[in-house]
Amino acid sequence: MLEVSDLKTVFHTHDGVIHAVNGISFSLDEGELLAVVGESGSGKSVAMMSLMQLLPMPPARIADGRVLFQDQDLVKLTASGIRHVRGAQIGFVFQDPMTSLNPVFTVGYQIMEPLREHMGLSRRNARKRAIELLELVGIPAASNRIDDYPHQFSGGMRQRVVIAIALACDPKVLIADEPTTALDVTVQAQILELVRDLRQKLGMAIIWITHDLGVAAGIADRVIVMYGGQVVEHALVGDLFENPQHPYTRALLESLPGRHAPGERLRSINGQPPLLLAEPSSCPFAPRCTHAFDRCLAQNPPLIDLGGRHDVACWWNPETRMPRDVA
Repeated sequence: MLEVSDLKTVFHTHDGVIHAVNGISFSLDEGELLAVVGESGSGKSVAMMSLMQLLPMPPARIADGRVLFQDQDLVKLTASGIRHVRGAQIGFVFQDPMTSLNPVFTVGYQIMEPLREHMGLSRRNARKRAIELLELVGIPAASNRIDDYPHQFSGGMRQRVVIAIALACDPKVLIADEPTTALDVTVQAQILELVRDLRQKLGMAIIWITHDLGVAAGIADRVIVMYGGQVVEHALVGDLFENPQHPYTRALLESLPGRHAPGERLRSINGQPPLLLAEPSSCPFAPRCTHAFDRCLAQNPPLIDLGGRHDVACWWNPETRMPRDVA
């Protein structure tokens, strides 16, 4: 469905050029759910917004790479060209449902807008479809709520409306940028269950951006771990949790509650994320890594194929506790 190759995104600021995304590559298969995880500032949201040209340019700029979707490179599309893809073929669900919705328009109007823009539906048919979409995402009494404004909905219901807008034109790919972060735990569970049901009914491919490894474990087929603007590990979800190969992935898992003896303090990752004012020439995690050695500080490792759809960007082998034997 989607193939991303060597994508690089930079931001031009008063302090210098921020290298936010540094040559990430991945693919997305039909009907698959791919989770992208990492701490704040790892580049996961910037990378996915780059796919859709959603970043303000300037200060952002896509410096290199390609994004192939249905035999076209999204990076090379003009502003008018990408408009035919956004919302119509690839849907995007943003993190905060309150800022994603326009407070002065009814939710019905906002769902109908892409239907009329991309599918050419009449106002009557668009309204009928909008009610169906509200029912699909679990809004009770949808025909009565369609003329309500965003402030008349709870946070969880607003997020359901945002999902309805993203699904309006039956997109082949849905990108969800931490859509449950601003919601309480009970509502998070409801939204996750909704996504599972919609995926089963509609068969669409999903990219789910999250910093919550528990969410990734519950819904994903494959997981990409990002750090310092690059992919440091990629694996099938079961393999990643059972056999993590990168020290950063292991540190993330060790910081989760429930993975320690009773009474033991949660483990944290010492140090700070990289500033990225220069493109990394060494491993970006090396200053915080307990296994770093000379090569880590001199050379940024590429993704190394471990077999079984498992790749890692690390010179250290945690199983042998020795450097990897790679050129």
